[in-house]
Parts: sequence; structure tokens; C-alpha cells
Amino acid sequence: MAHYGSGTEYGLHCLLYLAQPLAEPASSRDLAELQGISVSFLAKIFPKLEKAGIVTASEGIRGGYQLARPAGDISVLDVVDAIEGPKPLFDCQQIRSRCTLYEGEPPGWMTSGVCGIHALMLRAEKSMRAELAKTTLADLAQGVGSMAPAGFGEDLQGWFSGRVQVRSEARIAAVRGPKPRRVKDDAG
Repeated sequence: MAHYGSGTEYGLHCLLYLAQPLAEPASSRDLAELQGISVSFLAKIFPKLEKAGIVTASEGIRGGYQLARPAGDISVLDVVDAIEGPKPLFDCQQIRSRCTLYEGEPPGWMTSGVCGIHALMLRAEKSMRAELAKTTLADLAQGVGSMAPAGFGEDLQGWFSGRVQVRSEARIAAVRGPKPRRVKDDAG
């Protein structure tokens, strides 16, 4: 049985942060560090979201990602399809055609039409996709936001703003190179 992987969970959590009003775009590194998740894995997810028109990217010290459209216009299904691609929830293996009672030659009644289990799984997947399609990032953000304490949004904004400063300092230090070592002379 196919299923949605951790990339979908990581992507949705990151997009919930981007749904908040941020003064600067957020880098994938900052989003990963904020949540304690793999930077390299997250760096593979965001190009998929960008290609799907869910986020836009900007370069430079103040660069990063932001939502390409309002959170209310991005469904969870948009995100799932962007990250996971067109894979079904269930992969029928046609086991009914392997019944040993008929030595590899099952009767027509056993194999005709859609497998009952497969049909059930297709209906379930259709229902799930409909639910994901009607739920937006704004809906998710509102639910999560209702649980957050007062001041969380300001704390988040401050954290991301501080990260821009950290990136600037790191870039300046890299350009300057290592500090020269002082060598003591024999006089003392």
C-alpha cells in the first residue's frame, strides 16, 4: 500500500510558518532549524513546492521562500500532490487472480470487474482527496493558531528576523576569511 511520506508532513509544517506574516522570506535552512528537521531533506521539498506555484523563491542574504498566493487559496491537496506526485493511496496487486484452488486459471467470476477491495480503496481515496482539497493552509493555520499562546506570532517574527542577521554575519565572515594569527616575537 502506498502512502504519503514525511515530506508531506515537513512541507505542510513549513508552509504553516510561511502563512504567518513575516517581514522577510524564510530560507529552507531556517525553516528546518526552527523545527529540528533535516535541512537537506527540506531543501529537496521546496523546489517541488516552487514548481507547483505554491511558493516563490528569492536569492541573497534576505532571500528565501514565501507563499506564492494567499494561504486561503492553497489547498492541502495542492501541497500533497506537489510533494508526493500522482501516486495512489492503494496499489492493487490482483491477488484474486492467484487463487491456488484453480491452479493459476481462476474462473471469470473471480477476476471480472474491479476487485472489491480495490473499489473500496478507490472510494476511500476519493473521499480523502476531497477533504484535502477543501481544507486550505489558512484553515490549518487558524486551527494551529488557536492553540498558540499570545505573543507566539511576535516571537516567530523575531526569530526569523534574527536569522537574517545571522546569515548576514556569516556571509561577511566568509568574505573576510579567517583572522590572521598573531605571532609572538622573541622580545616578548
